[in-house]
Amino acid sequence: MDIHVVQPGDTIYTIADRYGVSPDMLIRGNELQVPVDLVQGETIVVAYPTQTYVVKEGDTIETIASSNKITINELFRNNPFLSDTQYIYPGEVLVINYSRIGTVTTHGYTNTYINRDTLRKTLPYLTYLSIFNYRTTRNGELVVTSDDSDIIQLAKDYGVIPLILMTTLTVQGEVDLEITYEILLNEDSQNRLFDNIVNVIKEHGYMGVNISAQFINTSNQELFDKYASNLSNRLKENGYLTLITINPRIETINLNEVSYERIDYTNIGNIVDFTIFLQYKWGFNFGPPSPVSSLYSISVFLDYVLNQLNKEKIIIGIPTIGYDWELPYVTGFSKASSLSINSVMSLARSVDAIIEFDEISQTPHFRYVSIGDSSMHEVWFVNATTINELLKMLQSDGIIGTGIWNVMSYYTQLWLVINSQYKILKLLPEV
Repeated sequence: MDIHVVQPGDTIYTIADRYGVSPDMLIRGNELQVPVDLVQGETIVVAYPTQTYVVKEGDTIETIASSNKITINELFRNNPFLSDTQYIYPGEVLVINYSRIGTVTTHGYTNTYINRDTLRKTLPYLTYLSIFNYRTTRNGELVVTSDDSDIIQLAKDYGVIPLILMTTLTVQGEVDLEITYEILLNEDSQNRLFDNIVNVIKEHGYMGVNISAQFINTSNQELFDKYASNLSNRLKENGYLTLITINPRIETINLNEVSYERIDYTNIGNIVDFTIFLQYKWGFNFGPPSPVSSLYSISVFLDYVLNQLNKEKIIIGIPTIGYDWELPYVTGFSKASSLSINSVMSLARSVDAIIEFDEISQTPHFRYVSIGDSSMHEVWFVNATTINELLKMLQSDGIIGTGIWNVMSYYTQLWLVINSQYKILKLLPEV
């Protein structure tokens, strides 16, 4: 696999010629909406299949998968455009296999209102899916947001393990710390919550729980350790999984000084099945313009946690998102709005931006002037290079787990980078 960074004068045809592939493969593989209008600095992923198949008259998805000894899921994984069409046509070239260099465990987060077409397109790439649909009350009851039966069944149909994302967050993403500490400190509320969790798992068909520990710190980590231990014991009795998502709130100061709270994760790492480290925010970012996720900072933090945890039980997440700040930034007043990566690229194209790349964080960014009010804006996001460099770093450390915040919007290059190089672990049967 190669990643091409668009230069002045590049066209999809010159890029295809340079790498010895067809323009159609680049357009389809990257799902380029406007292939005739590339953005300077954007990434184009060039994947090299080891086996392809030319569709013949009378072929179906089922017969093509069967004759090539792969699952239907694998065919959709290698050709995601198939999820967007009802028909295949003679002469179309489908990818059957890639030569992969390793294995990854993938974990995604979603709300129940995710577009089902987006969900079906994403599920072939996932090992686990955490579903945000239940909120905890102070007395241990669970408040359900919406019906989750179809999303659970869809996950299983695609060989994905569905998990309850357990949180005290409101639907707006605001943490209720009073409820958090009520549950952590009150044994009766905690036991009632565990009873309710087990009942929901059994009734709805979940296979485990992902604890959101967004505000774990040195002063409350013993409470979280005890909570996770009690819940994990209850779940293990019934054959269910326990994961925990921790936001380590890593900050980079003066370009190369990395700050994070030095929590001892040893106990909680031994308790749960997987510990997910993921820096994430909800709809807005109130910090100054900066990388969405700095790989340099992650590498420093990894050196710390690898001394505490089993590398086979670690999942390192990345937010596939962009943030748009209006300048000048004013502390305590300014906030950046979140954008999907697809929206970021549409914005960059519409304002004729030149995308630059920060080598330290391994993330792209650009500035533009708003057409409406002539205000200056700065946008930071992640791209194919960010994702690829993270995967290489994790593999070099022996970590095979990566998490995606979130999968509500399908980001083609993310999955192409992963799938063209790594076998995605499936723990459930897939069709």
